[in-house]
Amino acid sequence: MAGHSQFKNIMYRKERQDAVRSKNFSKLAREIIVSARKGSADPAMNPRLRLAVQNARAQSMPKDNIERAIKKASGADLGTYEEVRYEGYGPFGIACMVEALTDNRNRTASNIRSAFTKSGGTLGETGSVIFMFNRVGEIVYETGAEAGAVLIAAIEAGAEDVISNETTHTIICAFDKIGEVSKILERLLGEANSMKIVWKPLLSTQWDEEKAPSILRLIEVLYDDDDVQHVYTNFDMTGFPPS
Repeated sequence: MAGHSQFKNIMYRKERQDAVRSKNFSKLAREIIVSARKGSADPAMNPRLRLAVQNARAQSMPKDNIERAIKKASGADLGTYEEVRYEGYGPFGIACMVEALTDNRNRTASNIRSAFTKSGGTLGETGSVIFMFNRVGEIVYETGAEAGAVLIAAIEAGAEDVISNETTHTIICAFDKIGEVSKILERLLGEANSMKIVWKPLLSTQWDEEKAPSILRLIEVLYDDDDVQHVYTNFDMTGFPPS
């Protein structure tokens, strides 16, 4: 019985992981489609598409899926996705920004408002928390690269900062310079593990372990929505053990 139970648990975890992976690929594909529709279908001629493709590759999205998403962007029957940003406060006043790509603004707004309300937070007006964040480019390398070499490369590339820990080197640059910075870094360090434009909090707030689960639950619920692409908060997880 114990062996059978263990088998069922393993299968459940695998199914859950596969479902999360599939949902993530769907979100990556949506970003590729929108990027291709807003410019050239050639990543070399479209910086946003190039960034979307590089990020998809970094997250192990198959090449066929990427090419299919680019081709799908030219389809006349494809619905129009809107880029929408939502701002609000989560549990304990944590500042949150949510970026979505949606073909139904009312549905997405309703789902996100519900997530905030059920978490004990409130969905705010546009501009209610954006002043707490800075738009930056974020390029990540795993720690296979030596910290000193990463720092020198970042300076040469014109980056603004490097944040290193036990597993990664995160290079921060101006969001509109991420293309040229990443090219120099690739020449010096090789291909990055991920590259994206993010909202970085100007000042992070760290909560105790009793409050953390409520905040993480809101983030998980938001990411579970098919329309939500990114969630940013000023909640600093540094010091908390992995769940």
